[in-house]
Amino acid sequence: MRWACALLLAAVLAAAPAWAAGDPAGRTELAPSLTGQLLIAAPEMADPRFRRTVIYMVSHDASGAFGIVINRLLGKGPIAKLLQGLELELDKPPAIDEVPIHYGGPVEINRFFVLHSRDYVSPHTRAAVGPALLTSDAEIVRAIATGKGPRFSLFVMGYAGWAPGQLESELARDDWVVAPAEESFVFESDMEEMWKRAYQQRQLEL
Repeated sequence: MRWACALLLAAVLAAAPAWAAGDPAGRTELAPSLTGQLLIAAPEMADPRFRRTVIYMVSHDASGAFGIVINRLLGKGPIAKLLQGLELELDKPPAIDEVPIHYGGPVEINRFFVLHSRDYVSPHTRAAVGPALLTSDAEIVRAIATGKGPRFSLFVMGYAGWAPGQLESELARDDWVVAPAEESFVFESDMEEMWKRAYQQRQLEL
């Protein structure tokens, strides 16, 4: 269990990402957009895949919504083995010992992403507003291992996705609540307490 998710991560890291920086489709943002905010499962959430989850919303526009669950840990393991599996060589020992791997959502669970602070950008970083960015390529692993990556990062497998209008319908039936997102909360919160803290910070009027 400890390395099952990390081995899966190594298998998909080298795959070409489905998106790059920017939005070539020229999609129009909804008003109000939840991009850059927290989507929090309501206490009555019936879907077991999302019960007591906190989701960072990477995008929300006329084509649908895309988010990353940030409070479910799958496992962790030595970054040296991950680098070896990716055939990435370093000139010196890694700057960190272990890499936690998180469950990002039920869609494409074998897809790899790194949700990270805004101090790192690569050609494979998705442009977005809010305190976090999303990158999917092997070089961010090298950057993190050498201490040249983002200050904060979450390695995640999978994501949460909604078709156009689907998230709005779920919000209307009170499946979710919304709260502002801050860098310190997204990356430094105790995951066992994150849902409770996020729910307490919810906006009472959406």
